[in-house]
Amino acid sequence: MAENTLNTPALFDLSGRTALVTGAGSGIGQRIAMGLAQCGADVALLDRRTDDGLAQTADFIAQAGRKSVQVAADVTSAEALADAVARTESELGPLTLAVNAAGIANANPAEEMEEEQYQTLMDINMKGVWLSCQAEGRAMLAHGKGGSIVNIASMSGVIVNRGLNQVHYNASKAGVIHMSKSMAMEWVGRGIRVNSISPGYTATPMNTRPEMVHQTKEFENQTPMQRMADVNEMVGPAVFLLSDAASYCTGVDLLVDGGFCCW
Repeated sequence: MAENTLNTPALFDLSGRTALVTGAGSGIGQRIAMGLAQCGADVALLDRRTDDGLAQTADFIAQAGRKSVQVAADVTSAEALADAVARTESELGPLTLAVNAAGIANANPAEEMEEEQYQTLMDINMKGVWLSCQAEGRAMLAHGKGGSIVNIASMSGVIVNRGLNQVHYNASKAGVIHMSKSMAMEWVGRGIRVNSISPGYTATPMNTRPEMVHQTKEFENQTPMQRMADVNEMVGPAVFLLSDAASYCTGVDLLVDGGFCCW
């Protein structure tokens, strides 16, 4: 924790720190990666996307005056993640911050869902977070500088979404929340904090496709604030949990849902 604890702006300052963000090529992960750079961090960008998403994130970070490295990798591969962390530390410095935002979503009635659909989602959403945390945690423990990890879960890990047949997705996000708490307790005495963020309905590219207009209206109507979150609204919670401002927070799941879980 920084010594100048009474200097509020400094509590959120990430200058001189190195971060790794998975899922940094689009949506929540992309915007959080950009936000970390705006707060002073250098950021390794990991995604399996083949479009120009990572390049767009990197361009933004360069304009913010920070450094980045782009890593095309799959979070279901332990070897790829170990290589990504090694490259991050080689090019940017010791890893002390991480955000694991890589994930997918789809739906199907439970009785109709094929095993492959279930397993593919669980591999990315749960196994991918576990392997990411493992690789990041190993590096943080090895260099002894401690660190902070934030995993992106979902309010779907706390409630069952009305009208959506996504038992596998809901289960995966509930798993991410409890996995984060469990890792937080394993590493609580070793200088690593682990927390999660559970967004509500958020206006990501996946949720704003033209064919989603009717569903989007339903999302908004079901939310007390009567709108979906903007991806920008996930930056503050992530920066808070990663920064010295949250030095006494570990094992926390922060709901950022526009009040959805109050009803």
